[in-house]
Amino acid sequence: MSQQLNIDKLDLQIISEMSTDASISYAELGKKLFVSGGTIHVRIKKLHEMGVIKGTRLQVNLRAIGYDVLAFIGIYLEKSSLYENVAKQLLKIPQIVRLNYTTGSYSMFAEIICKDSGELRKILQDDLQHIKGIERTETIISLEESFSRPINVSEVV
Repeated sequence: MSQQLNIDKLDLQIISEMSTDASISYAELGKKLFVSGGTIHVRIKKLHEMGVIKGTRLQVNLRAIGYDVLAFIGIYLEKSSLYENVAKQLLKIPQIVRLNYTTGSYSMFAEIICKDSGELRKILQDDLQHIKGIERTETIISLEESFSRPINVSEVV
């Protein structure tokens, strides 16, 4: 895949470094990788245009601002052909931050972040249960996230 997209070792090093710290300046990153800040700028622009870099995000400690519940919802569909319609409806629920179409027990697997268990209950009862095509759901509440890390793409080449 990386050869198909014309990605070289420097591109992978840039991705790896910025996955750890996206706030690093182009000049500082250039020094770290022994190239100019201008080269970094050109490479990042290329990676954006190729769709390799999809954007940059601020990581927020959600619990620090009052979002205390992180849960995963396994969604069973009445028929797998309903996936696209159900996904469109789930997109309307802002607390659902990630949705995957999956193999295995569930048809879909969603990650949801709520302020409290009351908000989670409301979404489960009032929102999800009224979406045509959802047969049933199973909810798993995360007690603690042990770690979250980016993949080390520099080792791919």
